Amino acid sequence: MARQRVVQRTQSVTDDKPRPHFPVTEPAQMQTPFDPNGREFDEALRPTSLEQVVGQSKVVERIRVMLDATHKRGDTLGHLLLDGPPGIGKTTLATVIPRELGVDIQICAGPALQAPKDLLPYLTNAAERSVLFIDEVHRLPAAVEEFLYPAMEDFRVDIALGEGLNARTINMKLKPFTVIGATTRSGMLTAPMRDRFVYREHLDFYEEIDLVEIVSRNAVKLRTTVTDEAAEEIAKRSQGTPRKANNLLLRTRDFATLDSETGEITTEIARHALDKLEIDQLGLERQDRRYLETMIRVFNGGPAGLRAIAHSMSVPPDTLEDDVEPFLLRSGLLQRTPRGRVVTEAAYVHLRLTPPSDTSGSGMLF
Repeated sequence: MARQRVVQRTQSVTDDKPRPHFPVTEPAQMQTPFDPNGREFDEALRPTSLEQVVGQSKVVERIRVMLDATHKRGDTLGHLLLDGPPGIGKTTLATVIPRELGVDIQICAGPALQAPKDLLPYLTNAAERSVLFIDEVHRLPAAVEEFLYPAMEDFRVDIALGEGLNARTINMKLKPFTVIGATTRSGMLTAPMRDRFVYREHLDFYEEIDLVEIVSRNAVKLRTTVTDEAAEEIAKRSQGTPRKANNLLLRTRDFATLDSETGEITTEIARHALDKLEIDQLGLERQDRRYLETMIRVFNGGPAGLRAIAHSMSVPPDTLEDDVEPFLLRSGLLQRTPRGRVVTEAAYVHLRLTPPSDTSGSGMLF
């Protein structure tokens, strides 16, 4: 009876009925949602091939070598780990790769896989040479991660049936497949999991020229036009992140729809829209400037601890550390010292404030 139940379970996850908890994306579903014959335009902003990917040129070049070699061997692509900041294009590359290989893809999120039984349908559904994309792979529970090890190495899973003296294990063979993992915190991955990825690629922030190209291309997909200067204006306020650039393009398109007869995003409309959104020339948002102003007004520029700053702003410390501080640190407006956070002279200049004349006790490096 136990074996019969296993067979029935395997059949239930491989039939044609939709399974909302275990979604499988077929190649036909990954095509562009609009007919490309001129009557409708593609509003999906994600690239559909490596040739359409802008930026990350060295990473794309290495991935192209991987794919070409896999094609030539007629083999299954090795497991791939993509790490980098949020909104930088990890999911985009993960969905482009199976298109280039001409194989199926299944998509799931690490936090949603709470137990091995949640992962099992994805493994049994995996077709030969298909791709299983796990987003936020560093958040997989330990039990799920260990259940995935033999699936990645030997393409098999061990299923325990029964308990006590009547317990037995069934070894189920899987078809060779590829795991693509995406993470914003590669340091949180355990060493055994990290070592099982044959390929590892790090994605970094984008240059402004690449973001301008992304904005210009996506404006066409959104059935609007944007001037070169307006695209530059949007790009330089995007904090080096394509996702932010796309979001700002969508917001400025709304203003252009209302303020322009032609719907074109001009430089004037772009600046007006971004000012209304409280995004300044450097790309700082209202919360970013409030952080710096709190540091200067309450803590005299620092040093100050994260919890003290968070309590002064009535914002959770995790929000400041994950969402606010990374760009301030990267922009040179904030420093982390052994004594705490310290604003730099560049922060005073950007906020048009006068630095304290005596900084001997503040710890600021002017």
